[in-house]
Amino acid sequence: MVSSIDLESLVVGYKSPVIENVNLTVNSGEIVALIGPNGAGKSTVLKTITRQIRKMDGKIVILGEDEEDISEDNLAKKLSMVSTERIHPELMSCFDVVSTGRYPYTGRLGILSKNDIEIVKQAIDLVGAGEVADKDFSKVSDGQRQRVMLARAICQEPEILILDEPTSFLDIQFKIDILSVIKNLAKEKNIAVLMSIHELEFVPAVADKVVAVSDGKVFKIGAPDEILTGENLAALYHMSLDESNMLATGLIDYSNSLKRVLCQK
Repeated sequence: MVSSIDLESLVVGYKSPVIENVNLTVNSGEIVALIGPNGAGKSTVLKTITRQIRKMDGKIVILGEDEEDISEDNLAKKLSMVSTERIHPELMSCFDVVSTGRYPYTGRLGILSKNDIEIVKQAIDLVGAGEVADKDFSKVSDGQRQRVMLARAICQEPEILILDEPTSFLDIQFKIDILSVIKNLAKEKNIAVLMSIHELEFVPAVADKVVAVSDGKVFKIGAPDEILTGENLAALYHMSLDESNMLATGLIDYSNSLKRVLCQK
């Protein structure tokens, strides 16, 4: 596999560190899930990679190049992000919102070529948002907005996709649809995916690797079945071992069913 993201002794935070000594590799075509309690710093790691906040120390390597040597325009062509933060564009259709993903290629004027328009349409179709393309973005459901934001990220034609809780606030069908698209992007387009996620029951069905963070550090990294054990969940979420063992068993059962559903997509 080709390395897409390499984090080396990364320290992230604001005035003081939130997580220290993050060492992680995300390969092309791989889905890596970032899990941990609320406030553990999952979003902070993602925002640091995408330059929304400055790193405190360490190194971020994007596609073999130190991110400090990559211009903003070039970074936007290499990676894109979908976050849970709501945007409120005024008087913009869903098509217009998706088309903003072409800005790294169109420049500040944002004039779309025929090729740009075709890429926008393909992204909209890929996420199943065709029926809302001409509707006011502010008037569609949360699930449709998330599809639109994912389409916008796809429009950037990235080699790396960063997602901050992509299934939050969505009904179960929308969750499954979004995860199916993400899984297909990694498999068919060889895109490296790094995402934070709270719904542990989805992790074994979609992730190749899990990074568990807690108490200011990376707790463990491994395959889903290595991380989502009763013992690890007890330590990670400060639960009793009896509770975490029952939870781990339920996660496996649910995830096996979800895998069958995703295979039908």
